[in-house]
Amino acid sequence: MNDWDLIIKPKTRWFDLHLGDLWRYRDLMMIFVWRDFVASYKQTILGPFWHLLAPLISALIFTVIFGEIARIPTDGLPPFLFYMCGLTAWNYFAACLTGTSGIFISNAGIFGKVYFPRLTVPVSTVISSLVKFGIQFALFIGFMIFFSIRGSAIHPNLIILITPYLLLIMAALGLGVGIIISSLTTKYRDLQVLVGFGVQLLMYATPIVYPMSAVPEKYRWLILINPVTPIIETFRYAFLGSGSFSVNHLIYSNITTLILLLLGILLFNRVEKTFMDTV
Repeated sequence: MNDWDLIIKPKTRWFDLHLGDLWRYRDLMMIFVWRDFVASYKQTILGPFWHLLAPLISALIFTVIFGEIARIPTDGLPPFLFYMCGLTAWNYFAACLTGTSGIFISNAGIFGKVYFPRLTVPVSTVISSLVKFGIQFALFIGFMIFFSIRGSAIHPNLIILITPYLLLIMAALGLGVGIIISSLTTKYRDLQVLVGFGVQLLMYATPIVYPMSAVPEKYRWLILINPVTPIIETFRYAFLGSGSFSVNHLIYSNITTLILLLLGILLFNRVEKTFMDTV
């Protein structure tokens, strides 16, 4: 009788997830992370500097349009720093969502040739997006120090200590929504076209270019339904002392994230068995 190191069995139940395989295939996951990182900068002149230019240009445009022309208040903060803070956190969530929303279609070739836990691909995308966040976060910290030296009313506080937790929530939320969309796009390709448009709409439904204090009281519940809102508000409150920090709102965001992540994993594992027939 042979003693096998690995036995591959078909998944027959909804909760037959085999999440432990993610740890066993961690080396493969790191290879995917490196692949994503290299593919992003291949045949580019500026390479990783694009991740510095993108938020910088966006913050400048927002400062001119929303700060100077529209005169939207920023709770006493320098408009450029206000927008840079929101964009730094938002860009990580958006990168996780868009990067994982086309996993089945973009990796159909490799998925159909060799076995490995399919979930390693979207998880590696989330990890590689963390590298991009680190570059943009360093830029934001640099501007925060610059404006602080100039005497701007910036008040960092101990909530900064939960920044890794905020990143974890954003990653899980982006992963959950992304793999739900990825699972559905195997049959409904229209969703792939709508992702970019939907992410842009969601950004304006999140307090990125405006503070919560600028939203009329009767409409605030609409903004707070968005689970990204408490994360952005907490991030801005932690580093700039602006905005609001609500434990209840953050708990709501956590619960919503867990539900979407679980739903996404269940749907992802269900679809991976048959997606080759429809892609």
